[in-house]
Amino acid sequence: MKGEGHTALFSNRDGIIAIEGPVKLQIMELLKDSSRSFDEIVRYTGKAKSTISVHLSDLKQNNLLEERIDPKDKRKKTYVMCSQYAACSQKPIVEHYQAALKKFTTTFDSERELLTSILHAVQSGFDAQGINHRPIMETIGQDIGIRVAENFTSTYLEGLFEEVAAYWDTHKLGQLSVLSYDPLAIQIDDCFVCKGSPDIGQKLCSFSEGLLQGILCQKLNLQCNLVEIECHGNGDDHCLFVMQ
Repeated sequence: MKGEGHTALFSNRDGIIAIEGPVKLQIMELLKDSSRSFDEIVRYTGKAKSTISVHLSDLKQNNLLEERIDPKDKRKKTYVMCSQYAACSQKPIVEHYQAALKKFTTTFDSERELLTSILHAVQSGFDAQGINHRPIMETIGQDIGIRVAENFTSTYLEGLFEEVAAYWDTHKLGQLSVLSYDPLAIQIDDCFVCKGSPDIGQKLCSFSEGLLQGILCQKLNLQCNLVEIECHGNGDDHCLFVMQ
């Protein structure tokens, strides 16, 4: 969310709200994972208390965060996000979109290839418009992952990923394998999200990040942050997700 001249989009009960300005974005970045006190926000931003008060007031008026009484000290207040990070602005990436569109000038060898090409075109279409869609794609992936998890019965990590790997294979999502359980490292070959994408210097599988996180949360009650570190979009021949 950080950066000068940067716009971030948040979704709340009123719809989409655009936020600009480095201080507001710093505050929302800090509150992304947990509630924080006023003093913690001041220390994190390095700004004067009066400045932070103004920004907090603006964010509250836009229904992006809420002010609550600290349960440990009723004289203090804490702040918590009541909105969801959806997308942000970026420099448009047109080349990837044009490459995705060219695939539709020929016939496809399989239904999977057609659906994958449509997904590539949709995602790269947002990039071409200067919209970084990865936050909301991760959220959608998490929501789907929670539902997909209902197909599995295992309640321990190793057994769960045996089922997950079989699910990926059955539905032609790729070949999923666990390289390590501590820390968790998951490799996907022939990934349905990004295989065939050109090297654009960006990782493309935020949807898969969310999908795996949703499964882990639903089946093992494990809140985790799986981060893709290798991807076809970065010139790799597979995807690699690691626990952070």
